[in-house]
Amino acid sequence: MLIQRIITALVLVPLVILAIFKLSPEWFALIYGIIILMAAWEWTNLIAMRSIIHRGLFLCSMLAAMLFFHYWWMVLEQLAQMTNVAEIRNYSWLVEATVGFPVIWWILMMILIRRNPLELISLQLRMRYKALIGWFVLIAGWLFLSRLRLIESPEMTLYFLILIWSADIAAYFVGKKYGTTKLAPDISPGKTLAGYYGALGAAVLCGIGFGIYFHAIFISFADMLMLSMITVIVSIYGDLFFSLVKRQGGMKDSGGLLPGHGGLLDRLDSVIAAAPFFYAGVWVIRWMMTAAIVE
Repeated sequence: MLIQRIITALVLVPLVILAIFKLSPEWFALIYGIIILMAAWEWTNLIAMRSIIHRGLFLCSMLAAMLFFHYWWMVLEQLAQMTNVAEIRNYSWLVEATVGFPVIWWILMMILIRRNPLELISLQLRMRYKALIGWFVLIAGWLFLSRLRLIESPEMTLYFLILIWSADIAAYFVGKKYGTTKLAPDISPGKTLAGYYGALGAAVLCGIGFGIYFHAIFISFADMLMLSMITVIVSIYGDLFFSLVKRQGGMKDSGGLLPGHGGLLDRLDSVIAAAPFFYAGVWVIRWMMTAAIVE
């Protein structure tokens, strides 16, 4: 299993890096959008949506939302074309405001998973609500990672993914070596408190590495360190959220597309949850730095 995971990662990671640096933001959003739509199909399996018609409608509704935001971006770029990319921020405040919704959602999920895991496992929701939750979570995960690639540099997008990957790897190996106390045994027996702290340690190292490599040019070193740690915490609970949905559906993995990893949702769960938080954090830090300069 570990060998399969390593081989799959060695194939996928270079492709992701090439996509970040070689594709335009529009093409990056398109390719990532296709991946998210494939993950959405896995979501319909997790929530036991059997009807092909309902599944098709679900995917079409996601595609419509993606096209809407893509068209919105094109309009914003036309408005900003006489200045520069940074000017897009002045026209896109409504997009920035919408990031508050997924941020609040994931904070709520973190609290509920921590305090009431058994109640969440036994919670029975109608299919329409499960579909709506999946639609919201997946669209937000796509939107704000794509927008991070549009607004920020490719290096910032790569840093975000390296942060999530490093935390995941550290949690796995530290948990294997030292894990005794379970983090959320009712939801995911494999996750341990030691793995949780290992992931936080990886976040600290990534934050330090970011500051050293970029000489704190892009963003405040201390702020990035704090944001990295918060992002990793959210990513862990995002993983637990999807584990909760799989447990409710009686499934171990969301699919079998990626050898050794399971389905796309098994690999994207942390990224989907953490992307809105990281984007919001970077935006707030940028805004604070700009305000301080103006003053």
